[in-house]
Amino acid sequence: MNAAITRALPHAVTFAVAVCAGSLFAWLRTPIPWMLGPLATVAALRMSGVDLRVPRGTRQLGQWVIGTALGLYFTPAVVRHVAHAWYVPVGGALFAIAIGYASGAVLARVARLDLTTALFCSVPGGAAEMATLGDRFGARADRVAASHSLRILMVVAIVPALFALSGVHGSDSYAMGTAVFDARGFALLMAATLAGGFVAQRFDVPNAFVLGPLAVAVPLTAFEVSLSSVPTVVSNAAQLFLGCALGSRFERDFLRGAPRFVAGVVVSVLFSIALAAAFGFVLALASGQKAATVILALAPGGIAEMAITAKVLQLGVPIVTASHVLRLVVLLLFTAPVFVRARSMRRARLRR
Repeated sequence: MNAAITRALPHAVTFAVAVCAGSLFAWLRTPIPWMLGPLATVAALRMSGVDLRVPRGTRQLGQWVIGTALGLYFTPAVVRHVAHAWYVPVGGALFAIAIGYASGAVLARVARLDLTTALFCSVPGGAAEMATLGDRFGARADRVAASHSLRILMVVAIVPALFALSGVHGSDSYAMGTAVFDARGFALLMAATLAGGFVAQRFDVPNAFVLGPLAVAVPLTAFEVSLSSVPTVVSNAAQLFLGCALGSRFERDFLRGAPRFVAGVVVSVLFSIALAAAFGFVLALASGQKAATVILALAPGGIAEMAITAKVLQLGVPIVTASHVLRLVVLLLFTAPVFVRARSMRRARLRR
């Protein structure tokens, strides 16, 4: 019994700290307080040497709820709108490859890192997937995983804050397929989307507990099968779990272990945010879409984190969600072949 309590204590302390941090950030009216507060606080305490930990599956638990809630936005009218604005997700997905190469070159130069590792550190895909791909081509997997953790932390902290400071807050009329909570319907909905998550995980789908629940909730909503809404308190708890899981990735020696590498990642992430914002602004002008929505759709953050930001700021949740899902698919399919082609071209130039 004492051993079980000892193992559980760091988890309990972590969640208690996260609730306090989320409450404080909500009181301060920061953007996405229930994710940003726990993320920043847990990461800072971890790097200060405090033993904060989360149980296995915490991030997947948050992703499951977020994926389910996001799927409820894809009503028939919204699906038609997303299909009409297909060029935003497609343009953003293709541009993500360019962002990866450009910011990778910056990282390699600033951190004095080999180009292969720098590239896989910078392509804005999933951390595990990019680390696995990079390892196949000789990149340092530990550096790749660390860079993606820092990238998501920075994007989650910077992008919503810039929007808030700029007074950007949308008024999109997107709403969930149903605003009515039904206990039995909610249980059925969550059971169905949880099954979708496990099926996606079984087939090694990246971000399985986002994409699996989305794959279940989107068709249900599109065909107007309304089981229940997702209560705000449940959504906030999911954000807290995501924030805790992301913050717990940081170790005490993270900043001290490789300061030049960390500085390089910071510079390259800032560069990628600026590139995404510039291209998003141009794409918004060309397409007639709202600039804030397109910029958020192109921001180099994670699916769940950016979609939650869109939800809180009322900035085109379906467009942002669809863009980040498509970006992940494109990066997983094309990062390796594009890298092989680019490496071959570089070697051919060097032989001349």
